[in-house]
Amino acid sequence: MPRFLVGDELGNIKSVGYNPTSPEESKPVLKTLYDGTVTGRTKSIQKLALNATEKTLLSAAHANGVVSIFSLNEDDQLELLQEWKETRIKSDQSFIGLATSGSSVFSCTTNGALLMSTLKDDNSGVSHKLAALPSRLCDWRLSSNCQTFAYGGDEVEVSLWDTERAFAPPSESSAKGAPANSKKRKQSDTLFPGEVWRAKNVPNDFLGLRQPVHNTCLTYLSPSTSANQQHLLAGTRLGDMRRYDTRAGRRPVAVFQGLGKVGGIKTVEKGFSEHEAFISDQGSNVYAVDLRNGNISYGYKGLSGTAISLATSPSHLASASMDRYIRIHSVVQLPDKVGQHLDKKGTVLERVFMTTIPTVVVWDQEHDTVPVNEDEQEGEDLWEGMKNVVDGDEKA
Repeated sequence: MPRFLVGDELGNIKSVGYNPTSPEESKPVLKTLYDGTVTGRTKSIQKLALNATEKTLLSAAHANGVVSIFSLNEDDQLELLQEWKETRIKSDQSFIGLATSGSSVFSCTTNGALLMSTLKDDNSGVSHKLAALPSRLCDWRLSSNCQTFAYGGDEVEVSLWDTERAFAPPSESSAKGAPANSKKRKQSDTLFPGEVWRAKNVPNDFLGLRQPVHNTCLTYLSPSTSANQQHLLAGTRLGDMRRYDTRAGRRPVAVFQGLGKVGGIKTVEKGFSEHEAFISDQGSNVYAVDLRNGNISYGYKGLSGTAISLATSPSHLASASMDRYIRIHSVVQLPDKVGQHLDKKGTVLERVFMTTIPTVVVWDQEHDTVPVNEDEQEGEDLWEGMKNVVDGDEKA
């Protein structure tokens, strides 16, 4: 049964489970894991990050600049372990990135305040490391192996950084990233200490005018052990998706135009299939995109609000929308051949109304279980209860 964790505008954290084998009225299960209503809208949750590798730790970034870290108890309730405040964030700024790795929490804000906070073994305190990135950021992502991170924003090109070098002291980081020659280069081409790659704007339009840089979201496409070899996918305010291969150069290897129908691309998430991605726009559209040709494979009908957050799982997709609904969507396997017709398309399986606006949704891989059919389980129990007959024990 897939389960997703949801944060809302009042600071609540809830879980939404979906069991496709249950009766219609009991398929979705909504449960409150943490009640944040006592603090009001100042603690609206902007980002969630789950780490279930060693012990289940959930991190939350709030609108008032506070970052909290919780542990999930056996009774399925969140216990607050530690919380701290990002002092460099202002009232008109927000968190645009949050990730966890082991006992460390990474957070990033729109003004480029990057923070790595590490929880002590006995949970008695937190140590911090600070780094500064460019301002006017719109999205920040950490790679699956935590070796690199990427960001993009308003007039900020997609950029790839080495995580260790980003938090190194300025002198040490500059020495590691210093170029072999000292020839003067354009300021836009000069990499920051810790930066390993930066995208270059697409060519001028047919009138010879520079095209504005409005990166609204991005994600990693495939894990890589090398910091210099990454595949990235970025969405723009113009509704385009740009695919980057850092080995192939600085400009996009592919530009998929016009995917965001209303107001550009709002968010993007990589699917679990090799060539699959899911996007939403500023309207009420959520699409599955085939990255081999950049075409929309199918869209989901019945949405009446902007999907501000998407979460993928191996079998389902979840969306959090401005109309106060959490929706569980089916996912259809892409065809083996590019352009081949799909026999069926993804649909909205269930929707759960929340009394407040959900702000973010993430997949809870720790509690994602495959439901067992009762008839099949009875058959397995019957076979397990039967004794094995050995040939030598058989009577003539």
